[in-house]
Amino acid sequence: PDLATWYNNIGLVYYNMGEYSKALEYFEKSLKIREISLPPTHPGLAISYNNIGQLYEKMEEYSKALPLLEKALSIRQKSLPSTHPHIKSVLNAIDRVKKKL
Repeated sequence: PDLATWYNNIGLVYYNMGEYSKALEYFEKSLKIREISLPPTHPGLAISYNNIGQLYEKMEEYSKALPLLEKALSIRQKSLPSTHPHIKSVLNAIDRVKKKL
């Protein structure tokens, strides 16, 4: 999982630089590791799904973004209190994406 975190962080750097294809490459590497090494409701998976979903939103690929954001929400609802800001954040992202579809 540490390698997954490193890949995720590298992806965030590329995301912030506007290099979305590179960001996607690293986010996907992180997700693959997390899918293998973590249980299906682990918050780390929600981070990966959320980051890739937000990236697709930024790339205006809303039909790809929505299912990933919904996966992130599902995991977060199972692993976090209902008032947690990460739940509100992903709900807001889902709302933005749905408005663009």
